[in-house]
Amino acid sequence: MDFQLSDDQRALRSGMRDLLGAVFDRDRLRAAVERDGVLDRSLWRELGAAGFFALRLPEEAGGVGLGLPEAVLLFEEAGRALLPGPLVATHLAAGLVKGAAEGEAVVTAVAGGLPVAHLAEADAVLLVGAEPPAGEARGAEALTGEALRAFVAAARPVRSMDPLTPLHRAPAGRVSAMETFRVASERTRADAERAPATTERTPAHAGRFRFEAALLTAAEQLGSAARTTEAAVQHAGSREQFGSPVGAFQAVKHLCADMLARTEPARAAVYAAAVTGDPVEIAAAKLLADEAAVRNARDCLQIHGGMGFTWEADVHLHLKRAWLRAASWLDGAGAEDLLAADLGSAGRLPRSSAAYGRPVPEAGGGG
Repeated sequence: MDFQLSDDQRALRSGMRDLLGAVFDRDRLRAAVERDGVLDRSLWRELGAAGFFALRLPEEAGGVGLGLPEAVLLFEEAGRALLPGPLVATHLAAGLVKGAAEGEAVVTAVAGGLPVAHLAEADAVLLVGAEPPAGEARGAEALTGEALRAFVAAARPVRSMDPLTPLHRAPAGRVSAMETFRVASERTRADAERAPATTERTPAHAGRFRFEAALLTAAEQLGSAARTTEAAVQHAGSREQFGSPVGAFQAVKHLCADMLARTEPARAAVYAAAVTGDPVEIAAAKLLADEAAVRNARDCLQIHGGMGFTWEADVHLHLKRAWLRAASWLDGAGAEDLLAADLGSAGRLPRSSAAYGRPVPEAGGGG
């Protein structure tokens, strides 16, 4: 089986890198930091126009009609560029929330007890994995309108380590979040003749959202790990100490080699999981990508020395974002539990979409 990227996939990845270089260069990154992470709606619409969010929607539904492997390539580029915003949730909401596919709507998600990213700016919130009302199919709820306003009013802001990712604490976890949704929905149904419906439901199992979100987050981590590796090598070759580039010193060479040795296995795992869709392989890919992103950013910061801690360098932004992503959707403990359960079972999970229905340990929050 050939796992090499096709010419079309390479062109897709190259095109996204060129697009992000044009619409989200370092000046716009710094401008986003100065705005405390407030989203640039024009940038969001440009991503929508480029098909970033509608990539996996069928062509007859106005999408591009590509698959998860292609989505992984785009999210890898987004991770390289430190592109802010709830990219994963909006991508998953395409076809479910009006305007998400086109970049007209910003969608965030609640999928665990962790804070919710960009809640104040969201046009919809996905409640992933919450228990629905009795007798209804389990899925993912999209809160809009009155239900969304009630949910936001019950949340509270919390301090974020990443200046590009404002956070809110959802009301007392998933159960209370769903209660907020129910109360708001009942109020809206009473006014149904005067106001449009505020929720939409997808028949897909919530597990599909969690695993696909975990894989796309892993792809962002992979992009970040690759970028910090490049930044470390570049700095090691240009920065001089004692009359020689710091990259000439063996300790620095070892750090750079370790960064590459973490990145490439993570890349193989992420790409393979995108092809198979196997939840166990997704869990392994998330673990490897999280480790590569966090440890590479730390090593890159060390190679930069004291400058790495200042706003002059971007590496500390990569480190902070990597920490947040590592706790999102499927954190390390949840991924390890899933892998351990699979190792202890008689057989592996089926490599099909049906595998999303398998019960999994509780995962972290979404974004």
